[in-house]
Amino acid sequence: MADRPTQILEAAARLIARRGVRGLRVEEVAAEAGVSTALIYYHFKDRGGLLRRTMEFINQRAVRYTDAALARSGDDPRTQLTDLLMLELQDTAQVRENSAAWGELQASAVFDPDLREQLAISTRAWVDDLAHLIRQARSTGPAAGPAAEAAAERLTALVEGLSGRWLSGTTSLGRAHELLQEAIALELGPRQPTTGRPAT
Repeated sequence: MADRPTQILEAAARLIARRGVRGLRVEEVAAEAGVSTALIYYHFKDRGGLLRRTMEFINQRAVRYTDAALARSGDDPRTQLTDLLMLELQDTAQVRENSAAWGELQASAVFDPDLREQLAISTRAWVDDLAHLIRQARSTGPAAGPAAEAAAERLTALVEGLSGRWLSGTTSLGRAHELLQEAIALELGPRQPTTGRPAT
């Protein structure tokens, strides 16, 4: 069983994914988590603290499910990069909840400066991880191409945009996957052959 703070953060993420951030009250989170409001204030200080920690929790949960799947991706950096991005667009309850809640918190950061710092930290870490894989993937192929950090920023922004379109029903998950695969190919160039035969 999860400890109390984790139980509260899980409840907050569920509510945000289901109904958004605007109007979210600490009392609703307490009811969803089955705890007192006093306990939420004890652990998170105020509503802003709860939202910041929920954003951090959602990010850490995404890292856990992507890391677990990446362990099965092998040593090829291009495959790891592709899997890391594709895992953000999968039709599972946890990814849907994470993506919806992340999108809500990201949109709220436009109007809530307190959320911006956590958003910037999480986004920077994601971009840095991808840039590392992009540099590795390019070292095994042609050296030409844009800077790894810029490529990582474009790809993460694309995933966030595609996630919003998929969750809102304006594009299908299959189409989102196609567009992301095409973008990866544009950023990294054609996959190099593993044998001595020319690429097709």
